[in-house]
Amino acid sequence: MTTPPAPRYAGLDGLRAIAVLLVVVYHLFPAWFLHSGFVGVDVFFVISGFLITSLLLREHAASGTVALRAFWTRRARRLLPALALVVTMSATAAWFVGGDVLVGLGRQVLGAATFSYNWVSIAGGASYFGAAEPELFRNLWSLAVEEQFYVLWPLLLPLVLLVRRRPARVALAAAFAAGSALWAVYVAAAGGLTRAYYGTDTHAFGLLIGVGLAFWLSGRAWKPARPLGGIVGTVAVAGVVAVSAWPDGELLYPGIPLAASLLTAVAIAAGVAHGSVFGRALDTQPLRWIGERSYGIYLWHWPLIVLVTVGATGGFVDRAIPIPLGIAALVLTLVLSALSYRFVEQPVRRLGFRGSLRALGARLGSTPARRFGALTALASAVLVVVGVGLAVNAAPPVSSSEAVVQAGQDALDAAGQASAAPSATPAPTDANLVPTTAPTVGPDGEPLPPLPVTVSGDRVSAVGDSVMLASAQGLLDRLPGIQVDAAVSRSMWAGDDIVTSLAARGALRDYVVVGLGTNGPVDGGALQSVYDAIGPDRSLVLVTASAPRDWIPGVNAELAAFAASHPRVMLADWSQAIAPHLDYLAGDQIHPGPTGGAVYADTVAGAVDAIENQRAQVRYELDLIRWMTARSFGVEAEPSS
Repeated sequence: MTTPPAPRYAGLDGLRAIAVLLVVVYHLFPAWFLHSGFVGVDVFFVISGFLITSLLLREHAASGTVALRAFWTRRARRLLPALALVVTMSATAAWFVGGDVLVGLGRQVLGAATFSYNWVSIAGGASYFGAAEPELFRNLWSLAVEEQFYVLWPLLLPLVLLVRRRPARVALAAAFAAGSALWAVYVAAAGGLTRAYYGTDTHAFGLLIGVGLAFWLSGRAWKPARPLGGIVGTVAVAGVVAVSAWPDGELLYPGIPLAASLLTAVAIAAGVAHGSVFGRALDTQPLRWIGERSYGIYLWHWPLIVLVTVGATGGFVDRAIPIPLGIAALVLTLVLSALSYRFVEQPVRRLGFRGSLRALGARLGSTPARRFGALTALASAVLVVVGVGLAVNAAPPVSSSEAVVQAGQDALDAAGQASAAPSATPAPTDANLVPTTAPTVGPDGEPLPPLPVTVSGDRVSAVGDSVMLASAQGLLDRLPGIQVDAAVSRSMWAGDDIVTSLAARGALRDYVVVGLGTNGPVDGGALQSVYDAIGPDRSLVLVTASAPRDWIPGVNAELAAFAASHPRVMLADWSQAIAPHLDYLAGDQIHPGPTGGAVYADTVAGAVDAIENQRAQVRYELDLIRWMTARSFGVEAEPSS
C-alpha cells in the first residue's frame, strides 16, 4: 500500500514567516520592541512537532509502519544542502575577516556537522544571550534540537501508538511537555540558563506540544465555527507577537517560550481547520514566500550579522548593531536565501543527492555555457571547503577580550597581586590625608599657590571588574605600587564586602578607587554602602563605565550624582576618556587593550591627583585668608600645617 500524498496544511507557511521575522528582527535590531523575539524559535518547534507527527501518523495509518530510511532521507534532502552551503561559505568569509569571529570555529563546525551544536555549545561554555562573543553559528543550536527530535521521535512513536485512545496519547504528550518545562525551571533556577535554553531535554516542550496537537487532530475533520476560529487564531498570533515584545524574557525562561508555544498551537489549530479563512489569510503571498524560504533565512541571517558587523566595525555586540549594518545584513540574507532555495535546496529535494550529481555531470557534457556554470560551481565548492579548513586552522585560542583580561591578570601575578594581597601600608589617618609640609611663602610672607601634587601608587587601593583587570598593566605602570583587586563579572553590589574585608585586614589605603559599573545597574544604596565602608578618613574615586549596554547611561548618571553630593568623592570619567578611542578596546567594545589600559590608568590617576590638589588648594586659600586678616591687624600669620 502506497502512502497518500502529504497534505498541505493551511497557515503553516504564514506562521513560519512570522516565526523567522521575530527571530531576525530580534537579532538585527535588538533595540526595537521585540525584546524576546527569540520565541520565534519556539514557534518553529511547535510547527515541526505538529507537522512531522502528522506526516508520520498519516504514513502509519496508510501502511501500518513508518519507513525510517525514507523519512530520514527526506529530512536530509531538506536540511543538509542549505546547511552545508551556509557553514562552508560563512566559515570561508570568516577566514577573510579574521580575529574574534574565528574563535571556537572548529567546535562550531563540528557541532553543525553532527547536529549536536547545542550540546557542543553547552560543553564549550557558550551562551545564547551573551552579547560580547561573535559566535558565528550560534543560531544552529535550534537546528540541532530539531534534528535530534527527527532522529528519536520516529523510533519512539510506535511505542506511543500502543496507547490506543486519542485522549491518552494527547495526555501523554502533554505530560512529557510539562515535564520538559518543569525540568527547565529547575535547571535555570540552579544557575544554568544557557544549559536550560540549549538543552534538548529542557527545550523539548514546544516540539511535544506540537506532537500533542497532531495526536488531537489526527483523523479528525476539525471544523470550528468560522468566525470563532478566525478570532481565536488572530488573537493567538497577536499573543505570540505580544509575548515576543516582553522585556528581558530570557530571565523568565521557560515561561515566555512556553507561552509562545501554547499560543502557536492554538494558531495552528485555527489555521488547519477545515475551510479555515484564517489559515488562508496567513498564507498570503508575501508571508508564504518568506515561509517557504524561512529555513534558509534563519540559517543565513545570524552568520551574516556577525560577518557584516565585525567586518565593518572590527567588533561585535549584538545589542548595539548599527542600523545601516543591520539593513545590509537583512538584504544579503534575503538575497542569499532566495538563491539557495532556487538553485540548491529545491533541486536536491526534487532530484535527491545522486540525481543532483547526475544533473551536474550532464551539465559538464553539455553546451559551453552550461559547462562553464557547472565548472564554476565545482570550483566554488572546492574553494569554500578549503576555506573552512583554513579558517579552523587560523582560529585564535581565545577572543581579544579574553586575551586582554588574561594579560591584566598576568600583570598582577607578576607584581605579586594575584588576589588583593594585604598591603604593608599603615591604616590611614588625618595626617596621611593632609600634607604636613608648610606652605611656601613669598618675600612678604604671603602664601604662594601650591604646586601640582602627584599621588604615589602606594597610597591607592583599586577595586574593580574585568575592565580594571584588563587595565592592570596600565595601572601598575602609571601608579607603581598600587594595590589592585579586580575580577571578572563583579558588580557594584560586591564592592561593600570587598572594601570592608580590605579595611579589616589593614590593607585599605588613603585613596580607594572603585570601578564596578560595567556588569549591571547601580543605585545609591550600593554606593552609600561602599562610601560608609571606606570610613571618614579616606577618599573615594568612582570610575564611570563604558560598554554597549542599556544600563550604562543610568550607571554613569548615578555615579556622577553621588560624587556631586558627597564629600571626599571624585569621578574618574573613563566613559568620556575612551569615547574618542574605541579602537583601543577589544572586539567586545568593553575591555581595553594596552593603549586603552594606559588611558584608563591616566583617568584614574588624574582623579586621585585632583583630590590631593583640591586639598592643597583649600589649604592655600585658608592660609591666604589668614595672612590677609593678620596683615590687616598688623600681626604675623602662622601658616597652617
